[in-house]
Amino acid sequence: MIAGMSWTWWLGFHAVVAAVLVADSFLPGRRAESPRAHVSVWLGTAGLVLAAAGFAGWIAVAQGRQAALEFATGYVIETSLSIDNLFVFLVLFEGLRIGRERQHIALLWGVWGAFVLRALFIAAGISLLQHFVWVTWIFGLFLLYAAWRLVRGGSAREAVPEWIARLHPAKGSLLPVILAVEATDLLFATDSIPAVLSVTHNPFVAYTSNVAAILGLRTIYFALAAMLNRFRLLHYGLAAILAFAALKMLAAPWIEVQATISLVVIGAILTVCAVASAAGQRVDKPAS
Repeated sequence: MIAGMSWTWWLGFHAVVAAVLVADSFLPGRRAESPRAHVSVWLGTAGLVLAAAGFAGWIAVAQGRQAALEFATGYVIETSLSIDNLFVFLVLFEGLRIGRERQHIALLWGVWGAFVLRALFIAAGISLLQHFVWVTWIFGLFLLYAAWRLVRGGSAREAVPEWIARLHPAKGSLLPVILAVEATDLLFATDSIPAVLSVTHNPFVAYTSNVAAILGLRTIYFALAAMLNRFRLLHYGLAAILAFAALKMLAAPWIEVQATISLVVIGAILTVCAVASAAGQRVDKPAS
């Protein structure tokens, strides 16, 4: 038994996760310019959501309705609170000129690292996370700086200072990028993991709901990356989202922003930028 669950459950869950990641590596459309990219991304996202729902059903049969509800709630919370994280990844990869293929590899390794870190923090509880709270202030200020550079530079690639980009050339080792992904995930975990632990005290449910959400976020990331190429004004929205995430971090000791509010704000920003981009393209298009 591990944390109250049979070791076969733990092995079975990780076997399924490994199979999903291996299958994802061979899916078509990993390149942004592939005509099948958008279809594969959305099909992959839908498939992972259905898989999570199926797992919730399995938990309901094995552990009861309450455990299944806790898993579903944890999955939704983790997904909602991690959306901000994806935009930071987008800025990081674009700023360091990391191509789509290499982004896929970096995120793949980043996911495995996130699994280990999330397991450690869930096992240790909220007390361990509290040691990293001060770092979120520095990270929040950096996000504000990145947002300002985005607006000033007019491109997501301008968000990362040039001297940092020079320290890590586009064709360099992915290890520093993977470590940056892990550090970013760690900082965002300071609010998502306590939120999940407030819903369930079952380590297996807390961990598996986190892992299931992280798997789905990878496919959503590539959908966002494709949007950045299609909508020319999206970098302004990206700057607004980064600033929103930074202010939310800095104000966390005094103001708690609900996950639903974050999703509404992000959705509204993306919608406005997409509509403005489409309108701008129609205006610029010469009359025939």
